[in-house]
Amino acid sequence: MGLLDSLLGNASEVNLEELADELGPILADNEELHLAYKLIRDMFVFTNKRLILIDKQGLTGKKVSYHSIPYKAITHFEVETAGRFDMDSELKLWISGQDKPLVKELKKGTDVVGIQKTIANFML
Repeated sequence: MGLLDSLLGNASEVNLEELADELGPILADNEELHLAYKLIRDMFVFTNKRLILIDKQGLTGKKVSYHSIPYKAITHFEVETAGRFDMDSELKLWISGQDKPLVKELKKGTDVVGIQKTIANFML
């Protein structure tokens, strides 16, 4: 992941094997990691049961917020691929009870089709 991409708000894919040790204690029984993306220190992680938004806070990042969104709470979603002039891809999730979507920027080359398929497989 390039520093410039991080500063511009673009996320890049995370190696799931490296992430498994860190998230093992918070995963439910029979919960498996499927995709993960990192934005500087923050991450969003797709498991087979939920989407986990991880917000590392403070200078040291020792204080961590884990926001879990069950797939059944996602009412609809949109994935926008990168274009010629717009180099970013974008993921928008509408969560039940909220007016505005949760928006995540993805860097060019991110497997947006894979993300869409993952969400669809778990939602539908």
